[in-house]
This record gives sequence, structure tokens and C-alpha cells, in this order.
Amino acid sequence: MTHDEILSVLGPVDDELVADLMATGASGEELREAWNWLHNDEALMGQGRPLPGSRVAELIDLLEADDEEA
Repeated sequence: MTHDEILSVLGPVDDELVADLMATGASGEELREAWNWLHNDEALMGQGRPLPGSRVAELIDLLEADDEEA
């Protein structure tokens, strides 16, 4: 996942979060999935989507921690 992919999904974020997200080795698609789970979990479960995998869950944890700091 690239810096530009992260910004296209999340908008402006600090460089530390960008580095943490890139260090996971996740793809841009996994980041989009994590963002969707974080903001629409009830809708995704209602669609019968499986719970996020371990890498997506790691991204969710990083994004949640960043939201709590903001």
C-alpha cells in the first residue's frame, strides 16, 4: 500500500499513522475494507460479510487507536 492510497482512503492523516499502516504489509483494498468495517460494521454484518481477517483487524486496531487520540 502506498502513501497516496492511504490518503485516498483516509484523507489527511499524520505521518506516524501512515508509517504504521504501511508496516502492516496490507494492501490498499484491505485498508478500504478496514475503514468500511470501522464505519459500517452493522451494515456489513447485515450483508452476511465474514468478519475481517487478521491483517484487516490489525488495520482496524490502528485506525481505532488514531480516532481515540484525535
